[in-house]
Amino acid sequence: MSARWVYACGLDAFDKRQIVTAIMDGRQFILIQDQARFYAAERACPHEGADLALGRCSHARLHCPRHQASFDLTDGSVSPGWSFPALRVFDVRTIGAELWVNLNHREDRGN
Repeated sequence: MSARWVYACGLDAFDKRQIVTAIMDGRQFILIQDQARFYAAERACPHEGADLALGRCSHARLHCPRHQASFDLTDGSVSPGWSFPALRVFDVRTIGAELWVNLNHREDRGN
C-alpha cells in the first residue's frame, strides 16, 4: 500500500502545547512535538482506550494518563511489564510550516 500523506496542522499549533489532537479521514489522532521531532499516533490507548492527548511525552516516550505505561513513539512498543498491543504510530513530515501525516500505518504497508 502506498503512502497517503494528508495535512495535519500548522507547526504553530505547538507554540503553547506539546500534544495536539486532530481528526483526519474520520479518525482520531494525536500529534506530538518532543524537542525538535514530531510524531503522530492513534489517540486512544490500546489498553483501555484512555485519551492519550491527556498524557505526557518525554524522550520520545508517551505516557498514558490512566495507567502510566509508556509507548515508544518511534515504533509504538509498550514499556516492559505490560502485555497489550503496541500503539499505532504513523510517519510524519514537515513541509514548510506544516505537519503532514501518512495515514497508511506502517504495518498496513508491509514495513
